[in-house]
This record gives sequence, C-alpha cells and structure tokens, in this order.
Amino acid sequence: MTNKNSFAKTPPMGWNSWDCFGAGVNEEQLMANAEYMRDNLKEYGWEYVVCDIQWSEPDAHSCHYRNFTELCMDEYSRLIPAEKRFPSSAGGKGFSVIAEKIHAMGLKFGIHIMRGIPRQAVHRNTPIKCEGVTARDIAKQFSVCSWNTDMYGIKDGVKGAQEYYDSLFELYASWGVDFVKVDDICITEGHPNDLYSGSAEIEMIRKAIDKCGRDMVLSLSPGPAQIEHAHHLSVNANMWRLTGDFWDQREKVHEMFRKCEMWYKFTSEGCWPDCDMLPFGHLRVGDVNEDSYTRFTKEDQYTVMNLWSIFRSPLMFGGHMPDNDEFTLSLLTNKELIEINQFSSCNRPLVSDRKKAVWACVDKDGNDVVTFFNQTDDEMVFAMPEEIATSGNITATNIWTKEKISCTADSFTVTIGANDSAIFRINK
Repeated sequence: MTNKNSFAKTPPMGWNSWDCFGAGVNEEQLMANAEYMRDNLKEYGWEYVVCDIQWSEPDAHSCHYRNFTELCMDEYSRLIPAEKRFPSSAGGKGFSVIAEKIHAMGLKFGIHIMRGIPRQAVHRNTPIKCEGVTARDIAKQFSVCSWNTDMYGIKDGVKGAQEYYDSLFELYASWGVDFVKVDDICITEGHPNDLYSGSAEIEMIRKAIDKCGRDMVLSLSPGPAQIEHAHHLSVNANMWRLTGDFWDQREKVHEMFRKCEMWYKFTSEGCWPDCDMLPFGHLRVGDVNEDSYTRFTKEDQYTVMNLWSIFRSPLMFGGHMPDNDEFTLSLLTNKELIEINQFSSCNRPLVSDRKKAVWACVDKDGNDVVTFFNQTDDEMVFAMPEEIATSGNITATNIWTKEKISCTADSFTVTIGANDSAIFRINK
C-alpha cells in the first residue's frame, strides 16, 4: 500500500471541465483541452485533465442536471461513460482509451464521481460485486444530495458497502485513472440533518484507493469543509474544498481570504486545502444565457492567482483552454509564481482585515516573498511588514512585471490599485 502523502507532494495543477462545460463535456472537448495542456502548459507543471460530473449521462449538454435521468451502468451497479458522448468507451473500454491517450501526452487523467450508489441501481435492486448482495442492501435511502438526483449514500458497516467502493476503484484503476474528485462528501453546513456527510464514506474510499493498486489523488468536494474535521480530512484525502463553487464574482474572492486565514496551518505534503477552481477564460460554453469570458477583471485574476499561490492551493483551471487569449495564458505560465505555489514554505498571513491583507512565505531559494492585497475600491499604500523589514538594503522584484525596487526595507512602500494585488520576491 502506497502512503497517500508520497504522491501529490505538491499542490495538484490541472484543468477541470466543470466551469466551461458543466455536466455536458464530451470526448472531443476533453481531448482538445488535453492537447492544449500538452502544447502550452505541461512544461510549467500543469498535468491533470479532469472530466467532471455526469459523464454517465447520455444526453447531458449543459451545466444543468436532468433530474432522475437514465444513466449508463454496468452489471455491478457501477456507472460507466456514456458512449453517445465518449465513443471510445464502447465495448466495455470505459475511460481506458482516453486515459491512454492522455498518458501518452505525458499528462494524467482524472474523473468526478458522486459519493454513493446510483438510485437507479437501488430502485432496480441490481447486483454489486459482492456475492449475495444487491444495491438495495447497502443504500442509505435518506442520504441524498440536495442538488443532484443521481445517488444514494452508502451504509457503513454492512456487508457489501466496502466491497462496492472496492469494485469502483478497481474499475477506475483498470481505466488508468490518476485523480478522483468525489462530490457531496466534504460539505457540512446546510447538509440534511447537519451531518458530516462523508466521514464513513471518505474512509471507505480511502481504503478502496489504497487497495486498488494505483496511485490516485483524492479530491473532496464541495465545501465548506469544517476546521474541526481537519485531521480526518488530512488523514484520508489529498485535497478538500474550503467553500462552495468558486465563480467569477469578486465577493467570492473576499470570502476566500477568510477561509485561507483559517486553513493555512493545515497545508502539508500530500494534504492541500483547496480554494477551488480558477474561473478564467471562456466559461459556461454553450449556455444560452451564461456563455461568456470570465467576469473577473485583470486585477481580480491577479489577486486570485497570487492568493491561491501563496496559500499553496491546488490550481485547477476552469475555462475552455483552446479559447485562451494571451493574457489568460500568461496567468498560467509565470514560472516564479508557480514555484511559489509548488515549493514555498512558511506560508502565512501577516496582516488581515476587511480592507487589506498581506501574506508572506519563503521561496525554494530561501528568499522572503510578500504579497499585498487591496480589497477596496481606492488605491492603498503598503509598507514592508515588520516581520520582513531589516535595517539593510533590499531589492524587491515584482513577480509579474519583473520591476525591481532597490531601497532599505524600512523605507519600502508600494501603491496598490483598487481591488488589485502585487507579489514581490525580496533579496537582501
């Protein structure tokens, strides 16, 4: 059994289909994004290509779910890709052909699943891969997702429950899956009966991954994860969501500062509190009313990249990458910023209130890095924090513009525009 912290040693970086295709991504769209990553982002460390929700639904075509729709399922009550959308899955191949192509690009392949067992399997009382047990025997009938009708939760401690999860991950390992995003399992606030909905199922999934013979990153979603469950999440998962879906709305950025302040102490090798996806570029593709490029300003996008990086959140891009413009690509290819996300240490907030924040860390070469965040609609002047300031001379290099400021630490000031930020490497 491989220790889960021996892989995903740095925050996972990749692309997820949800923000641009919702429940309706197809094979052609998935592979177009994989090819873009290979050609433009692989050298910067981007590697995961993740197919999000409802890949088993033949007629899904947008971000909206079709309630109680027919899903594609095998003889053991396990969901399989819909051939109508993923033609290479025909003949029982599942995602193996897609995974093989993505691996040949030097990338990794991931999928989204909902916790539990399909409702249609329970209603039909179909077999699972455990002798003498059916879907109905292991389903927890009152454990349902409030926003998706596909699944029932699974009882813990009954014959067939662990075996069902074992059979799922045995199947995923045979397909060549490297990353699994498990949904409706990390949430607590507002969940029916105020349950920590996934504690037992998270443990079953952890055991199933450990048993399947293939390293898989385990990502738990959605949030908000609760700080009192930090140890349990760290023991079982590689990454877990801190909020609900993060979209291109400035107020969600402000909310994320509060979450990062709560969770920064729980970041460690193989354990990554997750600020959620980067909703940049072309989003909500094909949605008649919502199809658009990100509503974030450039300043908002710099702020998101700076916060996600100095906090060391996983980086999962959400837009349809073949439509990226030059600016969007530049956000994903700043080597110095990516190194901070991947290899920095001592990441921490120094100043925080509702108007401003200052975060610091130490880069892989031992230099201090300081990020200044202005969360107001007016310009703001920042000085070097006392924790960083020394009596000697410094050179502060802006990691985005490469502009250098030479001064003494105690005389350093920088003006940050409205709702903007700046990140500096400090050489003493």
